[in-house]
Order: sequence, then structure tokens, then C-alpha cells
Amino acid sequence: MISKFIYTKILGWKLVGAFPSDIQKYVIIGAPHTSWKDFPISILARNSFGIKVNFIGKKSLFKPPLGFIFKWLGGTPVDRSKNNNLVESVIDLFDSKEEFRLGLAPEGTRKKVDKWKTGFYYIAKGASVPIVMFTLDFGKKQVAVSPPYYPTDDIEKDFKVFHDFYKDVKGANPSQF
Repeated sequence: MISKFIYTKILGWKLVGAFPSDIQKYVIIGAPHTSWKDFPISILARNSFGIKVNFIGKKSLFKPPLGFIFKWLGGTPVDRSKNNNLVESVIDLFDSKEEFRLGLAPEGTRKKVDKWKTGFYYIAKGASVPIVMFTLDFGKKQVAVSPPYYPTDDIEKDFKVFHDFYKDVKGANPSQF
């Protein structure tokens, strides 16, 4: 596979762990999201693992001349300027499909944030699907994949699990995480 060759042999990155093969639907959170480099690294890793993962992105990414590439890669544009109940729309999308994996950046932006967005959490809870954590570790040049984590009714406990998984991970711009 060309992606795996580029990812491991040319770029020198490693793949650690595996995506669940016995679960057809889950939310994937990828962090830290600190650079434009995160997207191509994530796409190469996704293809290297041989798994189909969809994503959502700001609608400006999907405009000509290059917008068709993002759609071809599995993206769906969203209008973040409107209050359009995105969480419910994504839950409906999960409910309508036999197989669906959605990759999201919990920070919601490449800028430094004090607190992660909670949409991914409520999507997973509402769709009754687990969350799989995916690192973008530029320090170790690796992505690591967690076992599926089923959210509980204790958001603080759950977010501690998420933050602990990423605690030693270095983003492309470590000062942003």
C-alpha cells in the first residue's frame, strides 16, 4: 500500500495499536491538533491502517478549486457560524448507517485552547458508540490508537481518561497543546 510506504518508510512514522475490527461505528478523537500537518499525517495513517474514517470540516475547505479533494477523502462541510444542532445531525448520521467512523479534533481548532469541545462526547453518547483515541505524536513520530472507550455518565471522569491518554504526546507545535 502506497500510503503505508510513504508513512513508514519515507516519513519514518510508526503505527501503534489497531482500530477495532469488530465494531462498525465509533467516534475517533485525534489530538493534539496544532498544525496543518495533522491532516496529511492523519490521512496517511488512516490509509495505512486500512480503515475508512469520515470527518467534518469548516465549509471554506470544501470550496473550489480544491474542495473536491476533501470530499473525496471522506469529508463533509459544516457551517460553524450557525447554531444548527450539529451534534443531533451527526447522531442521526450514525443511526442511518451500518458502518460509520467519524474522526474529530477535540480541540475544535489548531489554536491553543484551555478546554476541549464536548460535541464528540455527546455524539458518542447519543449514538451509543465508543470513542477511540488517536494520537498525533510528532515527538515520537507515531500515531497510537486506544482500545474503544465507552463514555459513562461521569463526564469529568471520562475527560480525565481522554486527557491522560494524550498527556505525553507532542504536537507539531507543542506550545499549542
